[in-house]
Amino acid sequence: MTLVLASTSEIRRRLLATAGIAVQVIAPTIDEAAVRHGLLPDLPAARVAETLAEAKAQAVSASRPDDHVIGADQILVLDNAIYAKPGDLAEARRHLASLRGRTHTLVTAAVVLRDGRMLTTITESADLTMRHFSDAFLDRYLAAVGPDVTRSVGGYRLEELGAQLFDRIEGDYFTILGLPLLPLLSFLRAERLIPS
Repeated sequence: MTLVLASTSEIRRRLLATAGIAVQVIAPTIDEAAVRHGLLPDLPAARVAETLAEAKAQAVSASRPDDHVIGADQILVLDNAIYAKPGDLAEARRHLASLRGRTHTLVTAAVVLRDGRMLTTITESADLTMRHFSDAFLDRYLAAVGPDVTRSVGGYRLEELGAQLFDRIEGDYFTILGLPLLPLLSFLRAERLIPS
């Protein structure tokens, strides 16, 4: 049996690898923006994240029916508005400026499929409070991070320089990084997909 991660996220791959989980990474071929657009505004954020995670896993499972495929997605919510990954540095600046001094929620979903059949859905959330940073700090942050700021929802990477944007986080660290790792590992152990 092979575990497959249906994701282009380097941090998700790294989280599994550092936890000792060998996965094969296959990029899902879906238009995330189109799927997300079709779901909004009718579904709550958790369901949007779950649906996107499932769509990614289904796209890969179709060609890998004998393998267990993990799909994941993350949604940022502020005042009932859902944020996607910023498309460029200017949009990242707008996102970060709107999050400044406020608390937002990250909703992270992971699914596991085999032969297109859902085995589990795991959804976790965390609340993050950004500090009141100056415009000058924001400019320095964006200059230091560069185009990588577009690789994460909200325009920050908590595991790196993005930690300086925050006053407080409430929730699981792995969930914030993009994968509800501990409950996922529990599921994989229960299914005897990894050693217990």
